[in-house]
Order: sequence, then C-alpha cells, then structure tokens
Amino acid sequence: MSYEIDRYLNIRSAYGASFGPDGERLSFLMDTTGTAQVWTLEAPRVWPEQRTFDDERVTFASWSPERPELIFGMDEGGNERAQLFRLDAETGVIKNLTAMPDAKHRWGGWSHDGERFAFASNRRDESVFDIYVQEREESGNEATLVCEGDGWLSLSGWGPDDSRLLVSQAYSNFDQDLYVLDLEADEPELEHLTPHEGDVRYGSASWAPDGEGVYLVTDEGDSDTLYLAYLDLESGEFDTVVEGDGWNVDGIALDEETGRFVYSRNVEGYTELTVGEFDADDPTAFETFPEPDLPGGISGGVSFDPDAERFALSTTGDTVNTNVFVVDIESGEAERWTDAPTAGIPHESFDESELVHVESFDVDGQRPSARGTPEESHAGLEVPAFFTLPNDAEDGATPVIVDIHGGPESQRRPSFSSVKQYFVDRGYAYFEPNVRGSAGYGADYAALDDVEKRMDSVADINACVEWLHDHPAVDPDRIAAKGGSYGGFMVLAALTEYPDRWAAGIDVVGIANFVTFLENTGDWRRELREAEYGSLAEDREFLEEISPTNNIEQIEAPLFVLHGENDPRVPVGEAEQIAEKAEQQGVPVRKLIFEDEGHGFSKLENRLEAYSEIADFLDEHAR
Repeated sequence: MSYEIDRYLNIRSAYGASFGPDGERLSFLMDTTGTAQVWTLEAPRVWPEQRTFDDERVTFASWSPERPELIFGMDEGGNERAQLFRLDAETGVIKNLTAMPDAKHRWGGWSHDGERFAFASNRRDESVFDIYVQEREESGNEATLVCEGDGWLSLSGWGPDDSRLLVSQAYSNFDQDLYVLDLEADEPELEHLTPHEGDVRYGSASWAPDGEGVYLVTDEGDSDTLYLAYLDLESGEFDTVVEGDGWNVDGIALDEETGRFVYSRNVEGYTELTVGEFDADDPTAFETFPEPDLPGGISGGVSFDPDAERFALSTTGDTVNTNVFVVDIESGEAERWTDAPTAGIPHESFDESELVHVESFDVDGQRPSARGTPEESHAGLEVPAFFTLPNDAEDGATPVIVDIHGGPESQRRPSFSSVKQYFVDRGYAYFEPNVRGSAGYGADYAALDDVEKRMDSVADINACVEWLHDHPAVDPDRIAAKGGSYGGFMVLAALTEYPDRWAAGIDVVGIANFVTFLENTGDWRRELREAEYGSLAEDREFLEEISPTNNIEQIEAPLFVLHGENDPRVPVGEAEQIAEKAEQQGVPVRKLIFEDEGHGFSKLENRLEAYSEIADFLDEHAR
C-alpha cells in the first residue's frame, strides 16, 4: 500500500534527551505538533506531557542538576538567533532569560550547583562570540561578560568545582583550540591549552573528574582520523586513550562524578558505542561494560542519570524512526522510552539502504571538467554512498534521486528519512554519496575539495552517475540531483558541469555564487567559511569562475529552487539570482520562497508544501 507525502511527513522523531535531577523524569524534543517542542515523561513509553507550545522550533533542552527546571533554546522564523528560556517544570511558567532577539545565544551548560549557567553570544559584536555567565534568576542584560572573544568561541562545560570554564575556539571545521577560563581571577583570561601549528582538531572536550585533565578527541600528531586522548593540564602532555583504528572516534560523554563514559566510533557511517569507567588512579585506563543492543545503527546524544547508573540517548536507522532509549550501564540492557509514531505506516514497509563504493575519476591524471585548476586525480579513490532501491525496481526503468549532503564537512549516514522513504515508496531509487570533502573518512579525504580542488568533488558526482548508468535497474535518462545548502551548490555545479547527465535538479537553500554568498552571509560565520571555500581577498577570481551563476549557459535540466526568506547562512539572494539567470536561458524554473523559514524548513505546513511540489516536479521531469 502507498501513502501520500503528508503521512510520511507526519512520522515523528524523539531525541535530545536530558535526565531530570531526581533521575525519574526525562525530557526530550519531539515534533508531534509539526515543530520540535519540549516533552517529559516519567516511565518507559507512558503518555508524555508536552511542556512548550510554540510555533517555533525548540533547539535543545537541559535540566538543572538541582531543581525541577530546565533551560531550552528557541529562535524565530529560522533566523538562528536563539534565545534561552527557563521552564519551571512544576508550574509550567516560562521566562525569557536572554531577551536580546538580535543576538545568537549558544548554550554552555549549568554550573553543578544549578545557580548559574554559561553561554556564548555575539550580542556585543555580530562577528565574534563572547563568554557570559548568568544567575538562574537573572534575565536580559543582567548576564556578566566574563571573556571577550576575537572569533568563534563556544563552551564545553564547567570545571568540577565551578571555578573554571572549558572554552573552544574554531578557526575552521578542521582546526580548533582549547582554553581554560578561570572565573575566580580578578581579570579572567583564557589559558591556552593546545598551542599547535597547522590544522589540528580538538573536539568533544570533557573535564576529568578530578579537574586535573581533559578528555577529548583529536588528530594531534600524524593521525588522519580522530582518536580519544587525555590532556594533562599541568604538563600539557597528550596521552592516547583509544586509537581511531582508521575511523573517527566521534566524541565522548563523561559523568564527572563517577568517571563513567560513553564514546562513539564512526565506522563507514555506522555508530559503534563503547561504555566504560575510567580508573580513578590512571586517567588512561578503564574497564568496559557490555555494548548496548540498539536498533538502527546510528546513536548519539548521551545524557547520564544523576547516579550514572543509566544513560539516555537517541537511536535511528534507515528503517527506524528516531526514538529515545535508556541503557543500564552495567548490564547493557536498552529500553525504549519514547514512542514517536510512524503515522500508521508499518515499519516493515521501510526500505534499507546498501553501502556501496564508487571508484572516482581517473582520466589522463585529470578530472573530466573544464572548470577550475586541473588537479591530479587520486586513482582508485572510492566514494562511499548509500543506495536504496524500491522493492519493485524494474530493470532499466527505475528513476534515481541523487541526494547530496551539505557542509561540505558533513556526512550522509543511514539514519531515518521520511522524505527518502516516501520517494522510494513511489518507485524512485535513492543515492546518497559522501564525495571527497565529506567528514567521517579522515582529514586527508576531507581536504581533497579545499579551495582550488572544489570541482573535484563535483567530478565525484559525475563518477557516481556513471556508476548508476551501469546499474541494471537504473534508467540513465531519469536521474535527478537534489541537495541543500552546500549540497545545493553541488546540484547547481553538477547541472552546469555535466548538463547532459540530468533529468532535473532541486536546489534547496543552496549557494549559487561563492562571492555573493561570502559577501552576504552572517558576519559570525564568514571567516569559518572562507577557510573552506577560499577568501574574497585572495581567491575571488577562482570563486567567480566556479560559481554556477557564471556558468549558467551550460544548464539544460529543469530546475526547482527553494529557500527561506530568513536564512542567515545562505542569503535568499542566492536563490533569486540563480532562478532569474536560469530562466533567462530558457530553462524551466520553479521557485518557492518561505517567508517564515531560514536555512531549511522546520514547520510542518511548509515541509508539506515544499515536498509536495518537489514530488510534482520530479514526477513531471524524472519519472
């Protein structure tokens, strides 16, 4: 039996779990109302209680460690200028703690006594983030500015005695630094923990229980992938705790009272969890507990209960919509707590993807493209991808949607997608590549698309299409490209670089011209994006050369452009200019702009409209 798009978009997700201070109550986010709101429950799979009732999405919720109250974040119309709110779980009263709607506020955690919380914000200067500490009863401009930043600062938590904060500074997605901020100093200053040369990642930092060191994931040294390390604060020395073994250790969640932890390894896009407890006398030694048996293959978002006897996390997979499970640490037994519904669609009707590898280009040592500076090909380089075929796929007759992730320092993983399941149910195959530049496969792989190598990743898409041409089930004349954000650029570049490959293209909040994008993106993120794409000062000519708007005469396939009016990352002008220029070339163009959305579509009514029109567009041009 087939279902309409509204049924699939009403499949719910429950995630973002946080244990309350008594350990008996769990909060989580769920999109039952069409946008993510805060819910709580007190036992597995009982009827949950909705706690927030706004039309705007809630982005996180965190319980106080001492009181029946939690802080949550919410922006307006997708503008990403999140404000922080405190919810009294007993009375239901909500208080706006920040009340500065022109600024972004990024959560930094509760102090252990629950009297204060910390956050990073660009309220002083839109282009930089400062560190603030605020009493739980204060609001608005009463927060104390404890450290002025000079870039992208964020927080990794309070020290065990609440006298220090662990601070991270990002220069790019592959280069960060860690600092300690002593709040009891007369003039708090950042103490640099990780001086280094070149690009080094220092992420997922957590205080050790005794406060004398920090656990983190890093590629310090000659490692291509992230490993788990311990940094001794007195000596500044790193000790390896767990090797990556060719794959990234994605992060660690640590209970500071007991030393119990959960770390995850990303193996070909799937999650491998390790649960353990550190030795109190040796910070690099630990014992492990049984691995929890969780459905789906993708898990994350760990929250320990107050005694660290259990932890909550969300889990998902191709055929498993996202739900919250609670795991007993010592036994490894996992129990599902939330019951996010599938809108009456049977689980057994969902389709599983297959992990495939596509050998990319190798044509006389150069990519098969006229744009940009030719680079040496990486003969034998394989592009990982997830490929989903409909059950009734007929030889040579199956249309394909090539769905390209954003980032580019991101990764498509086999998590649940109601949109993918809808299109597979309608007879489309779904192909999700992780082209060079994607995260999850090491720093070297991620750097293969930097700046002048940008178009090599587009050539990877062409290699994937060639692979699809050779697949017996695929109709080579009915392949469509779809992508969002940077993935939208990839769609536009694929349509202009390899115009005869495509039956249609769908650009969602995508970059059409790197120069106008960098000129108009939020001040707070321009420097980070220039580190990946190239700078306006030094690379403007190259950025102009590879921009789809400047190669629009090559486009042949019908194009659908969708965007949010309030997008702070990729301004809506990117959609306006590509649609106008393509139309001038005689290309069939549809354009859909949502006035109350930002970088993506969070509201159910907008998602229904967007994907209904996408389905109509694909049925017209690719089916």
